[in-house]
Amino acid sequence: MLLTTTHNVEGQRIEKYLGVVVGEAILGANIFKDMFASIRDIVGGRSASYERELGKARGMAFAELSERAEELGANAVVGIDLDYEVVGGQGSMLMVSISGTAVVVRR
Repeated sequence: MLLTTTHNVEGQRIEKYLGVVVGEAILGANIFKDMFASIRDIVGGRSASYERELGKARGMAFAELSERAEELGANAVVGIDLDYEVVGGQGSMLMVSISGTAVVVRR
């Protein structure tokens, strides 16, 4: 599955537009990660635990997006937009939402 943020694919022609597809992932952050991230924020540096969680959520959302596009018969998703949000009580959850247009492309 070809995934791109552009609205076309260089060297290929979009033959068919199949509709908007979305992939979403919501992950909860546990209290120990929150505590260590807060300490890291105070002393500076990067929060590896949050970076791992963000990467995991993004991967899950992309997998879901690809699966939904494939179900429609697409071989590519164009115009991808990624959105990151903190949701839940006191920002206790991380949401990654990815949307794009499922298409069939040919050379």
